[in-house]
Amino acid sequence: MNKSIVKIVVAITLLLSVTSCDAQIKNAKTETVKIYGNCEMCENRIEKAGNIKKIAKVDWNADTKMASITYDSKKTNQDAILKRIALSGHDSDKFLAPDDAYSKLPGCCQYTRESKVAVKTEKVAENNTNHDAHNEVPKVEVQEPSASEQAMQTNQLKAIFDNYFAVKDALVKTDGTTASAKAKNLLSAINAVKMETLKMEEHMVWMKVVANLKEDAQHISDTKDAAHQRDHLATLSKSIYELIKVSKQDTPTYFQHCPMANDGKGADWLSKENAIKNPYYGSQMLSCGKTVETIK
Repeated sequence: MNKSIVKIVVAITLLLSVTSCDAQIKNAKTETVKIYGNCEMCENRIEKAGNIKKIAKVDWNADTKMASITYDSKKTNQDAILKRIALSGHDSDKFLAPDDAYSKLPGCCQYTRESKVAVKTEKVAENNTNHDAHNEVPKVEVQEPSASEQAMQTNQLKAIFDNYFAVKDALVKTDGTTASAKAKNLLSAINAVKMETLKMEEHMVWMKVVANLKEDAQHISDTKDAAHQRDHLATLSKSIYELIKVSKQDTPTYFQHCPMANDGKGADWLSKENAIKNPYYGSQMLSCGKTVETIK
């Protein structure tokens, strides 16, 4: 009898714990989606990739492959959560993991894949009266973004690039005050990005560089010392280069290099014009450097 009471108490405690966790998520919306994996290791990986404290919680079942996703509908959405999970190596019925992420999974976690399409969405058959079709793997197709989504993708990244160029141009003039102000605009543009609207390749790079982008923009905005700002321009330029390489632009961007900057180690920057205007030395050595790549 005592053991029964203990079990009941434990069950109630666990239930209250789960309820309390979900209650922390405001504007909560819960959805169920299939995510592919095999074992407890997969469960840990999927839930770790999808969970965000007080914003999103993923509960995945290894037997059914179904995940219950609860999230703050004002701060994120299902697509953003599933993209993070895909980047960890696990397909869903909406997004497939990049091949390199899947290949890095341990052997026991490498589930059978249904498609090799990088991003997919379920294609629902209309007026299908064949009940056997419910047991078939749904066909997939690449989902093209709408015109408004394409405009959002272009505009939010363009704002980042434009503000980067403004910071770089200010340092060409050794104008620390303007560089600081433009870096604040850059930081605002970075924080405004809705990563769930990015294309998969852009999304992958964004996840990789966003922390460094914010750190460098913050450092440049916090000072008017051009020398210190130039230190962070070098690492900022590296992140911008990776992002602009996967983002289609209307005009070419020139990737340029100065071998003398950074104490002789060399440093790079990006420019909208092929002519060399060195942001690391300004008027002291304005034309020092060369274009090493044209990004189209």
